[in-house]
Amino acid sequence: MSSDANFFVHESAYVDLPSSIGEGSKIWHFAHVLPNTVIGRNCVLGQNVVVGPNVRIGDNCKIQNNVSLYKGVELEDGVFCGPSCVFTNVLTPRAEVERKDEFKPTLVGRGATIGANSTVVCGNRIGSYAMVAAGAVVTRDVPAHALVAGVPARPIGWVSRNGERLDDRLVCPRTGEKYEIDPEGGGLRLKQDI
Repeated sequence: MSSDANFFVHESAYVDLPSSIGEGSKIWHFAHVLPNTVIGRNCVLGQNVVVGPNVRIGDNCKIQNNVSLYKGVELEDGVFCGPSCVFTNVLTPRAEVERKDEFKPTLVGRGATIGANSTVVCGNRIGSYAMVAAGAVVTRDVPAHALVAGVPARPIGWVSRNGERLDDRLVCPRTGEKYEIDPEGGGLRLKQDI
């Protein structure tokens, strides 16, 4: 195991080698980090979290209790995974059919939130600062700053970098930041003052 500096691993947790854990990260009760996993700085992995193998987690991520991040999942910086949210890695699993060569990647963009008890079907991308509501089932890409809810998850609005729901003017009620539609990505971006 390698590290940038100091981190905490609870005595009941397992960290398989080789793995990398960034400075200031905390791995709590009964968590299991499988081989070839990279965990950034200042991350928190809650109770019963399983990560890996071959998973990359950015800096400042919070992964709440009972979450499993399997091969193919990548979290950019600042991602929040709510308790018991689920990530899949195969579209058509069978116990008696080997499908490890069919794993689909799932990328969760910077600052995104995955709500408690939600499910993200593999092969989809969650855009930066998007918010997946509790209990939602993501079956297609989620644009940057989109708020999605339901089964299957559908867009119901937009959220700011601070997680506040935006009004029709696309203004954050907390910070006053203004957003605009991103013609390239289909989501939102911060409005540039000219």
